[in-house]
Amino acid sequence: MFLAAPYVRASSPVVVDMLNKHPDDPKQRQIFLPRLVVIDPGQSVLFKATDPGHNAASVDGMIPEGAEPWEGKIGKDIEVEFTQPGVYGYVCTPHAAAGMVGVVVVQGEGALDNLEAAKAVKQRAKGKRVFAEIWEEIDQLGLSG
Repeated sequence: MFLAAPYVRASSPVVVDMLNKHPDDPKQRQIFLPRLVVIDPGQSVLFKATDPGHNAASVDGMIPEGAEPWEGKIGKDIEVEFTQPGVYGYVCTPHAAAGMVGVVVVQGEGALDNLEAAKAVKQRAKGKRVFAEIWEEIDQLGLSG
């Protein structure tokens, strides 16, 4: 199992690569790297189309109430600024069931208020398992919101 190294960077954007396979473990296919990032409000994440055929799109019910959803074009970078604390689940639209999913946690007051709602959103196939792994990683971080 691959545990992403969650991190906070002082500078923006934080880069998340959209990959056909993990550079160190070719058995891991269709992934975001890292699949979990923790940032401060006002930071941006650049979802980089490192390999072709991928996008990054927010998932209905997996972003904080009032936050703006996003959907990148296949094969194109998209930079998203996160201003509101909370949990933001996202997928590669064509590869979500294959497990190409990820989460951005924006720190601050109320950062985990929508965590249970995000966990409750129905997922399919390997995407369901990978989200479950990410929820465990968030729990292990001991973030407060």
